[in-house]
Amino acid sequence: MREAFSPGAVAGGFVGVMVQGFRRAAFSNEAGIGSAPIAHSAASTPEPVREGVVALLEPFIDTVIVCTMTGLVIVVTRSYVGVHPDEAGINLTSDAFATVFPWFPAVLAITAVLFAFSTMISWSYYGEQCWVQLFGLRSIYLYKLVFLVFAFLGAMFEPGSVLDFGDYMILGMAFPNILGVVLLSGKVKAALDDYMARLASGEIAPTQK
Repeated sequence: MREAFSPGAVAGGFVGVMVQGFRRAAFSNEAGIGSAPIAHSAASTPEPVREGVVALLEPFIDTVIVCTMTGLVIVVTRSYVGVHPDEAGINLTSDAFATVFPWFPAVLAITAVLFAFSTMISWSYYGEQCWVQLFGLRSIYLYKLVFLVFAFLGAMFEPGSVLDFGDYMILGMAFPNILGVVLLSGKVKAALDDYMARLASGEIAPTQK
């Protein structure tokens, strides 16, 4: 009982909870890890606040709508009953939808492949932009080589080990990003107040591009 309340146990529990929380957030909407702003920064818009509002819709659609509907289907169909923990995840989702649509597992398999491919492309872009900011364009081919090596290694190791490695890397991204969000929250609020004031005064139209 003494070890359960030791500083080491508290620290380990805190890290474990953070890893689980961020891995769920990262797989559903990438909230809090700083990757989405890289994609949105490529948008051409005169109003950064408007782009930020668009970005806020992503976690709502991904998590509140898509994930909730998927969870409800699994619960309503009771596909989770008697399922081994190793069969959870995409297999559980496939079995749940197959109770209504027998052809759904084939569609889900194709979707998973496309999702994995598009994820590699998007995260390659995220990493490339970060590399350029740190080291410049001259060494961009070195980054691409490193990315290809890790993609190859990821296909060679056990999926569980790869996912665990990714979880800790995501956690490593989250801490500095959340710190930056907190430190820059004042500037964000000032930009939002300025945008809302101009919107209320009619200086900018709600549908202005």
